[in-house]
Amino acid sequence: MTIHLRSDRAVFRFSGPDAHRLINDVVTGQIPTEGDTAAAWALLSPQGKILAEGLAGFAEDGLWLDVHASVADDFFKRMKMYRLRAKVDIDDLRDTHRVGFAMEPSNLAHQDRLGPVSIGYRIIAPADATAAWSEDENPYHTARIANAILHQGNDFPANDAFAHDIGLDILDGIDFAKGCYVGQEVVSRMKHRGTARRRPVLISGVDAPAGTAVIAGGRDAGTIGQVVDGEAVAILRLDRITDPAAATVDGKTVNLSLPAWATYQFGDSVPSED
Repeated sequence: MTIHLRSDRAVFRFSGPDAHRLINDVVTGQIPTEGDTAAAWALLSPQGKILAEGLAGFAEDGLWLDVHASVADDFFKRMKMYRLRAKVDIDDLRDTHRVGFAMEPSNLAHQDRLGPVSIGYRIIAPADATAAWSEDENPYHTARIANAILHQGNDFPANDAFAHDIGLDILDGIDFAKGCYVGQEVVSRMKHRGTARRRPVLISGVDAPAGTAVIAGGRDAGTIGQVVDGEAVAILRLDRITDPAAATVDGKTVNLSLPAWATYQFGDSVPSED
């Protein structure tokens, strides 16, 4: 079995009697206490923008969270701040552990499942046990892009997108039944007022770098994320896409399509916020 290194992910382990409560009270998702399936989550600003996002899985009496390396320092700092007097140990494992992707479980493994989408397994192992891992990261990104799964750092920067923008409300990355967490008021308002304007859209036939604008109807509808073999995911304004066949990236026609899990349509418009 081949395990593909995901070199841009950072690992943190939370343990102690208050670890689950701390994380569950701060992030959007429903954090697991058992099982081999990881849960999607996001840490939001008070204004509802994503500061960090990733997967959380329970194993070996602790919760293992991964984030993009570009936000790891900020995530670590914020979680230590939120800890206050809670009985929680937060271990920064960036120097000692690595994250990988595989289609079968091994080492410390959690199924990478977001709602109806399953993308193999997230593998975590000590760095000295990963010498045989493949450094080709494209298989993972090919799989997630094909399923329109957006990643912070690869597709959008910190403090730029709302949880609804990347589909976490559909992909089980938001628990609408639990109590308050940071940014919860914004998430709840977007759900109940139906004010999510931007959504994940699949782009194919791309010959341009990440960050290039998608033009629809002569207007900027959003920008593409990481490109692998001409495929990418973009967070786009649905109301600006009335003719998906007419969209362009860098002056060249591209193909737009909605992910299989989408509950939205091109051309959807939403009421304005007060």
